Amino acid sequence: MNLSRTVSRAVTAAAMAAALGMGAVHTAAATSPAGGAGSASTVNRTGDDGGWHGDGLSLSPADNATVDSFLDRARKAERSISPQVRAAARIGHAELIGFDHRLKSPDSLKRKVATSMKEHPGEGVNEALAGIRDSVRYTLQWPDGRYTAGVVAASAVLSAWGNDSSRWSNTWERPKGYKAINSAWSAPRSHHLFEVQFHTPASKHAQEVTHKLYEEQRLPTTTPERARELQAQQDAIFAAVPVPLGADRLTAPVSLPVGR
Repeated sequence: MNLSRTVSRAVTAAAMAAALGMGAVHTAAATSPAGGAGSASTVNRTGDDGGWHGDGLSLSPADNATVDSFLDRARKAERSISPQVRAAARIGHAELIGFDHRLKSPDSLKRKVATSMKEHPGEGVNEALAGIRDSVRYTLQWPDGRYTAGVVAASAVLSAWGNDSSRWSNTWERPKGYKAINSAWSAPRSHHLFEVQFHTPASKHAQEVTHKLYEEQRLPTTTPERARELQAQQDAIFAAVPVPLGADRLTAPVSLPVGR
């Protein structure tokens, strides 16, 4: 094994252990049930037949049971993921937003799965669930001036802990629409996918303000004309969000290979 990598891992592990022992990281509840940090509903709309129904969408009893099993795995995986994210937030000097909503609600997840299956005819419930990255999710936030360095530090810690970066969506460079970094990671123990969003106060506020617009836009009953109108409203809100220096060039951390 490369000595420098061994030392780097050892130092990072020690720093994370220290962070975990320093008490609770600064957390804040989301001001509204928005996007990646909140939950659209805590109600599980299970029908008498054992299926799920809501917003013009539905899951069969068998598919509903499969999603319930997935939710159980998410709850178990969260127990080992949360301490790592809290440590990453502390080391990166981030505020952990909406930590109480780190588990996606059953109703919200089922709506997402049912929507995916409706939009992709022939897709099975397991295929839809394979695309779910936010059943366990977190939001880290920094002031504009500390954002870029904070994202680098926090994501490096997550990577060093053995979480595999499976998705890194940096939309700060977009001329229109949502602005932030949404990342997905595969946990080393459970291999369960979880999401970490990296925000500034302004980008998080814009996400919260536009969440209801986005939810309406995604409904199968929304007309194309109304969907375009809703998108234009969201674009206008995100256009006012300042881009932190260097944020548009941030990329996913390079995973260190495990030596023999």
